[in-house]
Amino acid sequence: MEPGQLCLGRDREPQCCGARCFREPGPGKVASASAAASTLSEPPRRTQESQTRTRAPGLSMEKSAASTEPQGPRPVLGRDSVQVPDDQDFRSFRSECEAEAGWNLTYSKAGVSVWVQAVEMDRTLHKIKCRMECRDVPAETLYDVLHDIEYRKKWDSNVIETFDIARLTVNADVGYYSWRCPKPLKNRDVITLRSWLPMGTDYIIMNYSVKHPKYPPRKDLVRAVSIQTGYLIQSTGPKSCVITYLAQVDPKGSLPKWVVNKSSQFLAPKAMKKMYKACVKYPEWKQKHQPHFKPWLHPEQSLLPSLALSELSVQHADSLENIDESAVAESREERMGGAGGEGSDDDTSFT
Repeated sequence: MEPGQLCLGRDREPQCCGARCFREPGPGKVASASAAASTLSEPPRRTQESQTRTRAPGLSMEKSAASTEPQGPRPVLGRDSVQVPDDQDFRSFRSECEAEAGWNLTYSKAGVSVWVQAVEMDRTLHKIKCRMECRDVPAETLYDVLHDIEYRKKWDSNVIETFDIARLTVNADVGYYSWRCPKPLKNRDVITLRSWLPMGTDYIIMNYSVKHPKYPPRKDLVRAVSIQTGYLIQSTGPKSCVITYLAQVDPKGSLPKWVVNKSSQFLAPKAMKKMYKACVKYPEWKQKHQPHFKPWLHPEQSLLPSLALSELSVQHADSLENIDESAVAESREERMGGAGGEGSDDDTSFT
């Protein structure tokens, strides 16, 4: 699954002009996120045609010319029921990833930039946005790396446990992710609904928190809330791309100032660089580990059970215990470079 949230925590311009932006659907294809969301009431059957597809059935949306009237981000805080993101949600997420107004640049070095933004309704809740240039990584490789849960267990040193729970549609699922926070803070976990959509040569993956009856909060972890988290991957050439990570997460706790500063100044850029290294190594690794198994591109390969949306409910932050860690001091190990510190590759990562 996807948020990865810098211990705040599980891990997508031109404006779209509506249905006219989408490719004409071919045989067995779905033209948009909305159409994809309606295609899986039953698991797709393994037909000869489906086994030869090179992409998920019709999860493609082309980039459009710039709109003369930009749309603002679609609000996500007021969501009352669990819904699979539709075309407007994907366009809104892309628009916010590319927006500049209201963002404060906190880091810019070696092709990696980090911005933060305080949420007006709650000045203690921040959004973070990271962007990285990937000169030797095709967009499709980065997309695969973010989806491949088995590979994440290899390169994401902060993951405690991660697994997919069930699928909702051909381009949406539910999963679990827990991760280590900088010591001595308590570790976090999250249950999210994740959805994805290829858009021509670009890709979006995004998620938000939900409640699953079989996975209640654990006593040994703090259940965080992803209000909205995701990735926008934009191709810049045959072997290059730019990735933007956008997260609005409630860590369910009053975090000390050193955590917020460290996340934007050090942990975020270091995690992005580690993701880049993982992308460079992925093609060789994948060739040795089920090279043709990519259910995010070929949904007929999915082994996950189907789940009805009615089984889920929105995870609201105010329904969870709030942990006050504002007075927690940074551990000596963190200051000296261990477990995510300056001299280590064990950085807090996004999912």
